[in-house]
Amino acid sequence: VFIAQSRASGSHRDLEDEELTRIFVMIPKTYTEEDLREKFKMYGDIEYCSIIKNKTTGESKGLGYVRYLKPSQAARAIEECDRSYRAILAEPKNKSSETFEHDYYSNNMRPELRGNTLPFCMQPEFCSFEKAETRVQEPVSKRLSVVSRLPFIQEQLFALFDLVPGLEYCDVQRDPHTNSGYAVIQYSTAASAIYAKYKLNGFEYPPGNRLTVIFLEDGNDSSE
Repeated sequence: VFIAQSRASGSHRDLEDEELTRIFVMIPKTYTEEDLREKFKMYGDIEYCSIIKNKTTGESKGLGYVRYLKPSQAARAIEECDRSYRAILAEPKNKSSETFEHDYYSNNMRPELRGNTLPFCMQPEFCSFEKAETRVQEPVSKRLSVVSRLPFIQEQLFALFDLVPGLEYCDVQRDPHTNSGYAVIQYSTAASAIYAKYKLNGFEYPPGNRLTVIFLEDGNDSSE
């Protein structure tokens, strides 16, 4: 056994439902839930769609959720949908929606996509981001580098990262001078690698030893 969820997390199925099947997207404010479903139904069976609205005015904020029946369908939607939707895996419902929206804007809006290249830039809510400072999103890939001050055991590290679907290989190396651990992990899709980095960077394995997980160049065009 490698990872036990906290008691608040519930069953594995609950975790899968909350963290692997629901995506968060940026949409035109004119979209209805029917429009959102129509755009994303090609990627899999949709359980529900919802539009985030202003609590005071009832108007759309230009953001929405799409929940699929299977994690693979959500991953496919993230990989294949138009990049203007800025699709990412959604946070569990127990996290404040306002906090998640703020984090989404801060982390997911790359500077080169601001201004006139934004498809919805005529909307005041999105134009305001031109004046705000945003952090540059690091290039992503399907390959990860894992570093630890302690050496890794191949089978154990493979089992740890294999908890995220799509693991293709795990190559463990050891520095004979420092005895530290180093490994290269590769997934079949960038979506799986993104999720693995999100969940395991800073994870203590074994307890007291934090893993550092970063993206590695995999030879593909990072803009894709």
